[in-house]
Amino acid sequence: MEYADNQFIKAQDLSFVGVLHDIKKSQKALQPVFECFTNALEAIKIKQKLNADYKGEILIKIFASETTVQSTEFNSLSITDNGIGFNNDEFKRFNTFKLTDKGFKNLGSGRLQYVHYFDNTTVKSVFEQDEKYFEREFVVSKKENFLKENAIVKHRHCKEVDASNTETTVSFSALLENSGVYNDLNEQTLKEKLLERYIHYFCYNKGKLPKIKIEFYVQSELKSESTISQADIPSIDKTQSVQLQYSKKGKTGIEKTDKTEDFTIDAFKIQKNILKENKLNLVSKGEVIEESDVNLENLAGSDNVKGNKYLFLVSSNYIDARDTNLRGVLNIPNKDTFEKDLFANQEEILIEDIQEEVNKTIDTMYPEIEEVKQKHQESFTKLKEMFLLDDETAKNINVSINDSESDILKKFYEAEAKKQASIDAEIKESIDNLEKLDTRSPNYKEELEKEIGRLVKAIPMQNKKTLTHYVARRKLVLDLLDKILARQLQVQQQKENYDEALIHNLLFQKGSNNTENSDLWIINEDFIYFKGSSEKQLSKLEINGERVFKDKFSEEEERYLTSLGENRKIKRPDVLLFPEEGKCIIIEFKAPHVNASDHLTQIDTYANLIRNYTEDKFQITTFYGYLLGESIETRDVRGAVSTFEESYQFDYLFRPSAKVVGFDNRKDGSIYTEVIKYSTLLERAKQRNKIFVDKLK
Repeated sequence: MEYADNQFIKAQDLSFVGVLHDIKKSQKALQPVFECFTNALEAIKIKQKLNADYKGEILIKIFASETTVQSTEFNSLSITDNGIGFNNDEFKRFNTFKLTDKGFKNLGSGRLQYVHYFDNTTVKSVFEQDEKYFEREFVVSKKENFLKENAIVKHRHCKEVDASNTETTVSFSALLENSGVYNDLNEQTLKEKLLERYIHYFCYNKGKLPKIKIEFYVQSELKSESTISQADIPSIDKTQSVQLQYSKKGKTGIEKTDKTEDFTIDAFKIQKNILKENKLNLVSKGEVIEESDVNLENLAGSDNVKGNKYLFLVSSNYIDARDTNLRGVLNIPNKDTFEKDLFANQEEILIEDIQEEVNKTIDTMYPEIEEVKQKHQESFTKLKEMFLLDDETAKNINVSINDSESDILKKFYEAEAKKQASIDAEIKESIDNLEKLDTRSPNYKEELEKEIGRLVKAIPMQNKKTLTHYVARRKLVLDLLDKILARQLQVQQQKENYDEALIHNLLFQKGSNNTENSDLWIINEDFIYFKGSSEKQLSKLEINGERVFKDKFSEEEERYLTSLGENRKIKRPDVLLFPEEGKCIIIEFKAPHVNASDHLTQIDTYANLIRNYTEDKFQITTFYGYLLGESIETRDVRGAVSTFEESYQFDYLFRPSAKVVGFDNRKDGSIYTEVIKYSTLLERAKQRNKIFVDKLK
């Protein structure tokens, strides 16, 4: 195919405006550089197929301008390789969108990342044809004049030149958006990025890598340079062979044959800053297959052992023979497709067998991986116990070692939802079947008992799921309170003392009046059923939407409420609850390190204000006070207020009854008060919740 000078390469049967809209800009800023570097490696590999002794070279130049003494701004970047070059065939491939057949210059949609990131990409390539050398130059862009022609490539020229070797230079310039990633580029940072991105390829091809050099220019002056050499690439740590049996279809299903094939596992231990995740890859004809159905089972991608991650590359003549014309696609059947394929009478090694045997062998190569697997299993068991997850459901879901805790819980709850739907369907079916019963029928009672039996079986299952979630939530709240008291939360490691606020918000969110959604049940199960509020100003206190405190006070009342430099109307009790008419529960929280005995009269003060300065219709005469803390010394409490007594059986102090004085002709009220440790409440609540947990199990 011939291309004219200054010719736009127009797309056929597609619109580039639409394509660019559908294929988004990659989230990886360096994706255009990676695409180009991949092409350079592959172009050299094509050349080496023609001449096994051919020495490949790649030169990357980064150009920047100086903004300050210590910082630079990216200008442009070029990648030069001495590979096959853009001859007519390779140029045709470059211009064919989503080409799927084999071919190293096949970028698929990769070239679109060129135009997403750079306003101008210039390619100058020298290639050999009919023992002559030609230079082809073309530009890649999504400028308006390109898209008007439904093109992103403009062919500038192709002419014969006096040259002695092939070479391609791709130059990226005019970055479309300012990027910190590109501004931070120099010879060292780019080397690190390339090692991270291509470590699989570099490891497998260590002995035949091209010479890779990176140069960094500032104001067109060479400032520094670096190379990627064999010394930068990890060597094989261990190699192990494993024999796999072929399978065939027999009379009773799939059965193994005596025929075997050797598979080789090359293992690399690589520093975690270079290899970002543990990987198991198949290798076909010298090419690392990035995606396959064979995965690393006993090591999560994020695991590391003593600062290292693991790369396992599996090669075999069998894998080579199952390569296809589609890039990265192997024709290795799984059990299901092999069984269903009517024409599959030949012998095959199945993908499941490769998965199983390779992972077994890896476990024997590195016993430390088994220890990591055990830790994952322990974490999974703890998760089941924490959320009261059903063992039966656990057996029926496929949990991967790479699943996060949230992934595992999601799978559990999806499985539970399906079971719940099934239970609901059974209940509905039983109810629907009632319409079919005939009381005149001789077997009416038997049919009725049958439907009763189905309901009796289904309803408890339905209720158990609801109760499980309820109890599991309570268990988490108790665990959280335990951690607060032990000062194990990250926020508690700061200098500020957050303990009281953390406990207050855990039990009843500050500013809230929704007791039903609170965790006051830790103190008393009944408290979540009462109306109330958390840290509300007395002057703004409401019951059933009505203001409790007076709007107007007598002269003497006003004097008192603002005497001694205080404004008693704006005091904020931690929690106020109103179980019924004429009664009020007052709860005060103290930080665990605070001596609670210093605050014994605080609740009495609140009770007196509520008794005397509320509207006449709110005649609250009976009060219950709870002072909660952790630093509670019995002698301090009884020494400060002698009427407090010890409850030896339940580990708290109480004052049976005390007078709440009524002023201005209001009758006296009474208050019962308890002083309790958080740890005591916690243990009580744990025991109550444990009863539910044991029943569920």
